[in-house]
Amino acid sequence: MNLVSVRVITDDVARLVAFYERVTGASATWSTPDFAELVTMSGTLAIGSTRTVGLFGAGSAESGANRSAILEFLVDDVDAEFVRLRPWVPAFVTEPTTMPWGNRALLLRDPDGTLVNLFTPVTEEAVAKFAATPR
Repeated sequence: MNLVSVRVITDDVARLVAFYERVTGASATWSTPDFAELVTMSGTLAIGSTRTVGLFGAGSAESGANRSAILEFLVDDVDAEFVRLRPWVPAFVTEPTTMPWGNRALLLRDPDGTLVNLFTPVTEEAVAKFAATPR
């Protein structure tokens, strides 16, 4: 089994796609006005409209209701990303902080409130763990 995609449901696909394009530097591929994907080297972030929820079962997903998942992006330099994003991110959850498990992390929320973690491994163990992961 291979995790290939995470899908986020939103009331405003264009707004969320623009946010993630800016954060990741990737350009979205639009299938319909209700669905777009941002493909990275290691996985895909899919963004779907609440209008698509009925295809999975009425009420099965809800926009802006996430408080349990964190979307995580491995970056070359989290401190540089903080400087780059600071002018247009209204508030950060945490500024770059070195975590006990060896990653330097920056947390922010997307426009729907989903936590986004940008991180760079900084300890020898963390660097080794992510050495083969594409960025």
